[in-house]
Amino acid sequence: MRTSTARRTGTALAVAAALTSIAACSGSDGAKGSDGAGEGKAGAVSKASPVAALKQVQQKTGGAQSAKVEGTTEMGSVMSMKQSGAIGWADGLSGALTITYTGGTMGDALKQAGGDGSVQARYFKDEYYANMGDAMAANTGGKHWIRYSYKDLAELGGASGDVMKDQIQNSTPEQGVKALLASGDVKKVGQEDVRGVPATHYSGTVDVAGLTAKNSNLDAEQLAAFKEQLALAGVTTQTVDIWVDKNDLLVKKTERGEMKTGSFNSTIFYSDYGTEVPTEKPAASDTVDFKEMLKQGGATPGATS
Repeated sequence: MRTSTARRTGTALAVAAALTSIAACSGSDGAKGSDGAGEGKAGAVSKASPVAALKQVQQKTGGAQSAKVEGTTEMGSVMSMKQSGAIGWADGLSGALTITYTGGTMGDALKQAGGDGSVQARYFKDEYYANMGDAMAANTGGKHWIRYSYKDLAELGGASGDVMKDQIQNSTPEQGVKALLASGDVKKVGQEDVRGVPATHYSGTVDVAGLTAKNSNLDAEQLAAFKEQLALAGVTTQTVDIWVDKNDLLVKKTERGEMKTGSFNSTIFYSDYGTEVPTEKPAASDTVDFKEMLKQGGATPGATS
């Protein structure tokens, strides 16, 4: 029983790492902006300098506060997955996503726990919840949802946990725009269609550690730990591309880079800005706290198997 508990706790840790890593990679349908931006030519952003245009996009996208999302992410041999749902960013990250792991060690961990590789996730300002299905519930007293507090994850992970907490709480669509503005080499590529929507394409190369230093609330020690993590993973820069519709709203974002475990690729689509975002938390009677699982399982924090 103790082995089983430790195994499911390790699986829950693996899922925690995966869910926090994809928070910044939320993507969506991109067929239109908040007022049906699928018609006409890309507007004001196509006529301004790249920096001026992107500052306007950052303001408009940030002010929209919510959108439907759909996308895919690949992180070398670690994971490949797709997700869809709705997210909000009026006060930190919120929303509900259906995430399906299609490969990699993360997907394997879920399947070893008896699941089908799919996770229902709900994000809130200070916590998020994951439902891995009936197979996981069979090992948690029939409870389907695991609650992860960002504070607890930060404490368990030390400096790396602080980084994870900061990234997920500040992961909003305009971060992609901020990344390009901070890159120093942003350029306008041209006019292209994104799922039938006329859009303006911008591209740039981002120094990952430098961008985090500029846009996070991390102190010097936490930033040093993050840079060490990046070095161990073999991550230095990422190429970021965004596509913007005539209403100055993001309709697509891609990120590409290299890691020691392989290539990192994320493709993101956004649509239906201003959409309603689920705000109801899972029932307490159907929820187990991740920190309590650690205590029961006697698992070592940070274990992934």
